[in-house]
Amino acid sequence: MVNLLTGPKGSGKTQQMIELANKAAKESDGHVFFIKKSHRDTYSLSFDIRAICMDDYEAIDNIDAYLGFIYGMTSADHDIKAIFIDAILKHAHISLDDIPEFVEKLKKISKECDLDFYVSISAGKDDLHLVDAEGCTYLN
Repeated sequence: MVNLLTGPKGSGKTQQMIELANKAAKESDGHVFFIKKSHRDTYSLSFDIRAICMDDYEAIDNIDAYLGFIYGMTSADHDIKAIFIDAILKHAHISLDDIPEFVEKLKKISKECDLDFYVSISAGKDDLHLVDAEGCTYLN
């Protein structure tokens, strides 16, 4: 399942993602990963969560490299149950136009690896009208 958390910049999406990740880490029988742009605010995450800061991976600069990075994570750890991706539009030069393709690929990985994705996007749900909603949940 791919869960999309949408809303304008500054609307509290990051804090909501952190709360969801902490809850998932408590309730999950597997591993939880949290991908964000920088090291800022990682202190709020439970120690059980693997925090990944994309600033540490400058070579990942496009959607294909980003998806390859995710495939690498899932191939190295078969116990991942949830991957949280905060503020995706700040990562790897991914734009709003890339989101439909990105979500489709996340759905495929989710199904293949039996894990859930949570992705926050600084955009309104109307801005994502090209995203196929089948297999997605929009979070408030």
